[in-house]
Amino acid sequence: MITFNYYGHACFMLDTGHEKLLFDPFLTFNTQATVKPKDIECDYILVSHAHEDHFSDALKIAEKNHPMIIAIPEIINLFPNGYDNVHGMNLGGSAQFSFGTVTMVPALHSSGVPGGVACGFVIHFNDDTVVYYSGDTALFSDMKLIGEKQKIHYSILPIGDNFTMGIEDAAKAAQLLKTSYVIPIHYNTWPIIEQEPKIFKSYAESIAHCFVKIVKPGQSLDLEYMHK
Repeated sequence: MITFNYYGHACFMLDTGHEKLLFDPFLTFNTQATVKPKDIECDYILVSHAHEDHFSDALKIAEKNHPMIIAIPEIINLFPNGYDNVHGMNLGGSAQFSFGTVTMVPALHSSGVPGGVACGFVIHFNDDTVVYYSGDTALFSDMKLIGEKQKIHYSILPIGDNFTMGIEDAAKAAQLLKTSYVIPIHYNTWPIIEQEPKIFKSYAESIAHCFVKIVKPGQSLDLEYMHK
């Protein structure tokens, strides 16, 4: 059973029971966070891009845990020269890890690091659960191709608008992806991205025929095992 632990904004962990995958570590200045960087234990850190609200605690957590960093090369270069537990990837590439396979997919967003690109991740876990984390992104038509390549069980999508997709575009993304479940994130951290997730749930479920799971910061969700 894979557990989704939500720390607020776009920071979350996927825990397989054997490995802990931390995504976009942003805790110190995250008013939604219920944990501090010192509380985090993880085996991997996956970084979608280098904006402060996705990367600011990565170095601190890496120093404590020495996890493997999975990111584009430009982000990996932000870590100290002596930090050797890294795996650089780029768009379209896949790699095998102890928990399953990671495929790096595009995201339409600025990268936060010179020469870099923003990305999302499709993770095919060893139990055949498939999770798509879009990262910060606009709606784009190739989401349909991402959903056609393999059946996506859970999609983790931003709904905050202004910096990313808003409610309507995120619901359309769920429709293109043909995902079974959606977990909305990246909203209500600041007034400029305030959204009502129940409105997203109602709209997305009506047009995308998926189930929306609203997880509050500090809460967890066990991801149901779903056969492809």
